[in-house]
Amino acid sequence: MSDHAKHFRALHQGPTPLILANAWDAGSAKLIESLGAKAIGTTSAGVDWTLGYPDGNVLPVTKLAELAANITRVVAVPLTVDFEAGYSEDAAGAAENIKPILDAGAVGINLEDGGDPPALLAAKIERIKKTASSRGVDLFINARTDVYLRGLAPEGQRVKETLARGKIYRAAGADGLFAPAVIAEAEIREIAAGADLPLNVLVRPGLAAAKDLSGWGVKRLSAGSGIAQMMWGYVAGLARNFLENGESGPLTGSDMPYGELQALFSAAT
Repeated sequence: MSDHAKHFRALHQGPTPLILANAWDAGSAKLIESLGAKAIGTTSAGVDWTLGYPDGNVLPVTKLAELAANITRVVAVPLTVDFEAGYSEDAAGAAENIKPILDAGAVGINLEDGGDPPALLAAKIERIKKTASSRGVDLFINARTDVYLRGLAPEGQRVKETLARGKIYRAAGADGLFAPAVIAEAEIREIAAGADLPLNVLVRPGLAAAKDLSGWGVKRLSAGSGIAQMMWGYVAGLARNFLENGESGPLTGSDMPYGELQALFSAAT
């Protein structure tokens, strides 16, 4: 097992949740690392938008692999990649697609069920695990179930459905369970206690802070596309104002200094 893979796995067993301020390219990854991140996770939406694609399992894998390689070139912490649904409708295709991601240096992935049957995600997990093992990578697979995000079960049944899917994914070889959109304390506690996998939750309005989530059993907290969306909104506001008024003032004063950015990336090269 590589040092990065071993360290990334250990980060899910600490007394406080692993916090991932998800990046969308090498520059954002390097900046986030410089602020003290213990690992870098990508956001599929942020990556897709950066490369000019919509979110939703349509990005060419070659482009994702190139982006991942750029990230591992500039950061020294472990990288986990949002692999969406494996960019394939079947397990064999997902297993083939993971190869360039492993070659890029990733030691973890998110893999989601979306609207697909749990058996399909389980098959993808099994095949990807075998492929990673054959290439000498102890890949951490964070199995994402969209029970809450997509409302795949009625309210009152979502904990039960999440745990049922988690059991299937754990048997297939998953290393973590990601349940985006769950925010209620009682439900988080029940899932964390029953999953027998490190529980990952996603930033949402109304979600408690990491210090509280830690006491509820959460082992990983992800920003998802939140930071990327804030960035896009901020850029849109600045660009709109400049295009309308051509004023220099809003583009100066609160920026990150040129020299500081140069130093950050000079160190990376």
